[in-house]
Amino acid sequence: MLIVACISGHGYGHLSRTASILTALHQLQPAWRLLLSTPLPEATLRLAFGPVPFEHRPCRWDVGVVQADALGADAAATLVALAALERQLPDQISQEAAWLVGQAEPLLVLGDVPPSAAALAQALGAPVIWIGNFGWDAIYRPMGGSFVAWADRALQAYRQGEAVIECPFAMAMDWEIPHWPVGLTAGRPRLDPASLRRLLAIETPTERTVLVGFGGMGFALPAELFSRWPDHQFLVTDPELAAAAANASLLSEGLRPLDAMPVCGRVLTKPGYSTFCEALSQGLGVHLVRRDGFAEAPVLEAALQAHGQHRLLSREQLLAGDWQLDHPLRPASRDPLVADGADQAAGLLERFIQQNLLRGKA
Repeated sequence: MLIVACISGHGYGHLSRTASILTALHQLQPAWRLLLSTPLPEATLRLAFGPVPFEHRPCRWDVGVVQADALGADAAATLVALAALERQLPDQISQEAAWLVGQAEPLLVLGDVPPSAAALAQALGAPVIWIGNFGWDAIYRPMGGSFVAWADRALQAYRQGEAVIECPFAMAMDWEIPHWPVGLTAGRPRLDPASLRRLLAIETPTERTVLVGFGGMGFALPAELFSRWPDHQFLVTDPELAAAAANASLLSEGLRPLDAMPVCGRVLTKPGYSTFCEALSQGLGVHLVRRDGFAEAPVLEAALQAHGQHRLLSREQLLAGDWQLDHPLRPASRDPLVADGADQAAGLLERFIQQNLLRGKA
C-alpha cells in the first residue's frame, strides 16, 4: 500500500500535522509505504518523522499565501506565485502520475491541503482524502478581487475528495463531502524533561522557561528585548539571537520545538495550528501575538481562548518587549480538547484503506 501525501509548503505546520498522523499510521501498518510529495527540505522532513521511514518526491502542489514576514501576508506576490504554479502543474501531474503508476501498488492520495492533489488523484484513478482545519478557498475568498476565482477553483477541487479529516480549530469547510472530526493532532516529545534540562543547560523552573517560535520564517527580535526578562530563560531557534541574549538558549540541532515543550511553561508565538496543538497537548500557556491579513488567524485566536490558557499580545507589544510573562494566564472558557487526534486520524485512514482499497487482498 502506497500513501502519497501532498503536503503544503506554506510553513511547517502542515508537515507537523501530517507527520503526527502518518507516524501513528506507521505504528498500525509498518509495511505501508509513506511517500511525501512536498517542496519542504529533506532535513526538515527527517526531523519531523524521526525514525519513521519515508520516501520524498520534491514537488510543490500549492502556494498558500506568500508571507511578508511571520505576521503579515503579501497579496500581490501570492497572485504571481499562483499563476506561475498553475503553468507548471500539468507537466508535474503527468510526470508524477507516470512514476506513481509505475510503482504498481494500491494508492491513496492525502492532501494537506493543496487543491491540486485532487488533479493528481484523478490522473491516478485513486481516491483523495484531505487533512485540514481550513482550505485555501476560505483563505482566498476574504482577500477579494482576483483571489475569488482562485477560491472557487480550490472549492471545486476539495469537493472531489472522499472525505476530510477535520482537525480542531476548523474554519468552515463546506465541501459537500464527509467530515471526520478528530482531536489535537500533536506528535510526542522524544526526550524526557531531565535529559532536556541537561542537554540545554536549563536551570530555571518550568514556569519561567519560555519557548519562542514564529514558524518556519521566524521573526527577528532584538536581543535587548530579552534583557527585560532576566529571570526567564528563552529557548530560540535563531543562532544569532542565542549568542546575543544572555538568557536565550539555542534549540539543539535535531530537536523540534515540540521536544522542548516538557521543560517550558509558556510559548511566545503567532497563530499557528500545529504550535497550538502541541502547546495545548503539553499543557503550556500560549502568549499569542495577533496576526493580520490571514483569515485563519482570528479563528485560531478564538479557539485558543476557548480551549487553552493564554495571553493575547499586539505586534506593538511584541516589539516593545511587553510580553506579560509575569501576568497570570487567562483560563480557557471551555473544556480542553482530546489529545489523541493523530491516533484517531490514523485509525480512520487504516479503516478506509482496508475497506476500499485492500478488500479481498492478502
